[in-house]
Amino acid sequence: MIRYECAVAATRGARDYQEDSAAFWPGGDTTIDVPVENAVQDTGFAVLADGMGGHTGGALASRIVCETFLQSAAVADLPSRDRLLASLEAANAALAAKVDESPMMAGMGSTLIGASFSGEGVAWVSVGDSPMYFFRRGDVVQLNEDHSLAPELDRLVAAGKLSAEDARRDSRRHMLRSAVTGDDIDLIDLPHAPIALEPGDFVLLASDGIATLDVAEISRIIQGYARDGATAVATALIRAIDAVREPHQDNATVLVVKVAAAG
Repeated sequence: MIRYECAVAATRGARDYQEDSAAFWPGGDTTIDVPVENAVQDTGFAVLADGMGGHTGGALASRIVCETFLQSAAVADLPSRDRLLASLEAANAALAAKVDESPMMAGMGSTLIGASFSGEGVAWVSVGDSPMYFFRRGDVVQLNEDHSLAPELDRLVAAGKLSAEDARRDSRRHMLRSAVTGDDIDLIDLPHAPIALEPGDFVLLASDGIATLDVAEISRIIQGYARDGATAVATALIRAIDAVREPHQDNATVLVVKVAAAG
C-alpha cells in the first residue's frame, strides 16, 4: 500500500491577516468530528481554500469550506469523483447557510482545491485560481484549471490581440470567473480519472500567493528538499516566498503531499 506524508506551511505575506486555510484527513491541523466507524477507509483527503471578503469574511469562508469539505469527504461512501463533487456541494451549501444566518457575511467566498489520495492515485475537484502542482523526477506541471481571467488574457496574447506586458499588468488578471460563494458555481474542474502516483512524487496544493515563485523555482525547491520530506519542502517554499520580499505579497499557503514507498 502506498503511504502519504503531508505538511502545511503558510505566510501572511504583506497582509496583516490570513484568509487561507488548509488541512488533510486523517490527521492534520483541523479537528474533524467524524466517528471512526463512519469514516471511509484507505483514502486520504487534502483541501486548501483561499478566502475572499476581508479579514473576517475571507478567513471564515475558507475555514467553513475546508472543514465542511473534509467532513463530507471522510464519510461519503461514493466513487471518488462523485465523493469529491458531493463534498464541494456540501461546502458551498455550508457557506449559503452561514450567509442566511448572518447576512452581514454576504459577499464572502473562497477558492477550493479538494484532492483524494488512494490506490488509484490522486483525483481532485477545484474552483477558483488556487493551483495544484504535480512533481515527478524534476518536472512540475499544474494539474487543475485556472478560473481567473489570466488564461483568457494569455489567449489574447497568443492570438496577437494583446501584448504580453499589457496582459501581465492588466488589473483584471486575478479576477475570478468562478468561486465557492453559496450560489451556483460557474466553473468546476473535476477530471474523469485520477492520476496514478508512484513513490517520490509530490502533489502541491497552494493559494495564489505562490505565484511569486515561477514553476522552475518550485521544481528546484522540491527537488532540493525531497529527501527531507513534506515538511521540509513546505517550509522551504514559504521561506523562498518570504525571501523575495514582494511589497504586495498576498497570503501564501502550501499543502505538500509526498508519496512515500509502500509500507
